[in-house]
Amino acid sequence: MGGGAHVGCTQRFWFSHTKEGTCLVKCSSPNVVASCKPPSPPPALPSLYFASSFLSFRPSNLAPARVLAHSLLSPPCRACLFLTIVRKERRKEEEKKGSSTMSNSASGMAVCDECKLKFLELKAKRSFRFIVFKINEKVQQVVVDRLGQPGESYDDFTACLPADECRYAVFDFDFVTDENCQKSKIFFISWAPDTSRVRSKMLYASSKDRFKRELDGIQVELQATDPSEMSMDIVKSRAL
Repeated sequence: MGGGAHVGCTQRFWFSHTKEGTCLVKCSSPNVVASCKPPSPPPALPSLYFASSFLSFRPSNLAPARVLAHSLLSPPCRACLFLTIVRKERRKEEEKKGSSTMSNSASGMAVCDECKLKFLELKAKRSFRFIVFKINEKVQQVVVDRLGQPGESYDDFTACLPADECRYAVFDFDFVTDENCQKSKIFFISWAPDTSRVRSKMLYASSKDRFKRELDGIQVELQATDPSEMSMDIVKSRAL
């Protein structure tokens, strides 16, 4: 049985050979075990020895690391150790990344403070006619994408929505009732065109409820996958 470590190395390995000539390698990192039987009997080894050489281990998608390898192990044993470590570590990294993404998707993206502040300005001061929001995956937040000035129209608003990307938006819609009363309602619009990426649609759908809770004052909600589903006629009918 043998073992060893290296300064700066976070993993320790133990090596042993069975009577049948099989090389066993165990690592302090969980679930990392390598074993193989070399094509020819290994050289005679003392019952106790220590690792005496190192094999550089630098997978392209992992942080640099050093892997311990015994100089007397046959080439198949070294290959077995190397490939096993690569596969196990990559799998753990992918599972961690996938778990993080699923967690964010399940709970919804965080909301940038600017989104809430600009919405308050639209609601209380009518400083904007509309606000378009987008999810910034790099910072894992919903952020402001565009601010519509008070003089802009509904056509200006629909024109700024991308044809192949999802967005959230709020629009301050002015209208006149059947009783000839001037009113306004704040619409929340979830825009998810058919041409947008599936991942993007899922991300916006899973984050919508959390985002809406941050915008206190929404009165009407619309979901649209095509411009015809958010036409002026539909907006007017929903407002009345």
